Amino acid sequence: MPRFDGGTMKPQILSTWPGYTAAAATRDVFAGVTVAMVAIPLCLAIAIASGAEPIHGLITAIVGGFLISALGGSHVQIGGPTGAFIVVVYDVISQHGMDGLVLATLIAGVILSLAALFRAGSLIAHVPEPVINGFTVGIAVIIATSQLPDFLGIPLNDAPAHFLGKLAAIWQARDQIALPSFAIGLATMAAIVLLRRFFPRFPGLILAVSGASGLAFTSLPDVATIGSRFGALPTEFPWPTLPQITYERVLELLPSALIIAFLAGIESLLSAMVADRMTKNVHRPNAELMSQGVANLACAAFGSLPATGAIARTATNIRAGGTTPVAGMVHAGVILLVFLFAAPLANYLALPALGGLLLLTAWNMSEPHHWRSYVTAGPVSDRGLFVLTLVLTVFTDLTVAIATGVAIGLALRLKRRKVPPQDWTPPDR
Repeated sequence: MPRFDGGTMKPQILSTWPGYTAAAATRDVFAGVTVAMVAIPLCLAIAIASGAEPIHGLITAIVGGFLISALGGSHVQIGGPTGAFIVVVYDVISQHGMDGLVLATLIAGVILSLAALFRAGSLIAHVPEPVINGFTVGIAVIIATSQLPDFLGIPLNDAPAHFLGKLAAIWQARDQIALPSFAIGLATMAAIVLLRRFFPRFPGLILAVSGASGLAFTSLPDVATIGSRFGALPTEFPWPTLPQITYERVLELLPSALIIAFLAGIESLLSAMVADRMTKNVHRPNAELMSQGVANLACAAFGSLPATGAIARTATNIRAGGTTPVAGMVHAGVILLVFLFAAPLANYLALPALGGLLLLTAWNMSEPHHWRSYVTAGPVSDRGLFVLTLVLTVFTDLTVAIATGVAIGLALRLKRRKVPPQDWTPPDR
């Protein structure tokens, strides 16, 4: 069972700051720099896959990452854009534009803040695990599919948004596969795997992506890059603004905002629980939800993507020696320095390299070592719920998948508790 630190919304940094030592600061700074090197290529890749400008990924990590660490209820949580948001963000941008995403993120921030005020942090324990697992695997499938065009060098600019349509478009364009792009993508994936295996303390992601991009720049000039696709990245940090808010627009974007809030809350609290198991600490779920709410309000103000706790980056922070929220704040500060002084270098990053990075991210996100248990272990109803959520996520949309999965999951839980049916008589009409 997950462990929670009461219902307090006190940020964890206020509890860890007394007695903070120089040795702890050194560990946190080293961990923060390490995580920033991992986060930079991921943030760029996630933004591109989401249909946004690459720079929006960095802004999300800077603004959202700093506030999630500074105000959150976990000792070691790292915040920023994550792969779980790619599908919903892509859908919102394609239907409502970037302004629509900003407003949906703003509404999600309000929802998360209200959830914290109503002490809803512990409710994660009631979301059925098969729903979370099916949803996560489904998102991983969609992410992997979305990266195939860049990975293979296929110029698929107007690909259908839905899974089957995108697969069909990729298959029809199979004769346009560019072997140089494919080679760069494979080299990136191989380098990431080898660096993780033999040099786990090195910032393998940025080394692999940078090395493959350097090879493409010097030897394979036809390989697409961030600069060739999106133009030069801006080097000035944006000023905060508010999107246009109308009653009709809020109603239109409310379903998307609910999905964003649900994902942010679920992923951040799951990440905090994973961090607790790795560090033997206890997180504060309502403080974590409040930090997610404030962070997404701020991300909306700066026109960026939704932010949440990132499980893989949080684990990297722990392995690198981070022990307090200072590490996450340093991570955001380092990305800010890169944004201000080295952003032009990101223009040379090869898109097949970022595609390979996200293909590996999707693979790890799906947790293949658990696939067998998902479909063979546990009650038949749980296995069916996992498959149903997975299928709905891939073939319909996230709203249907989450609503259906949670409703059926809670109904199954009530049935297992053998709750007797209430007496009921039809009302007079």
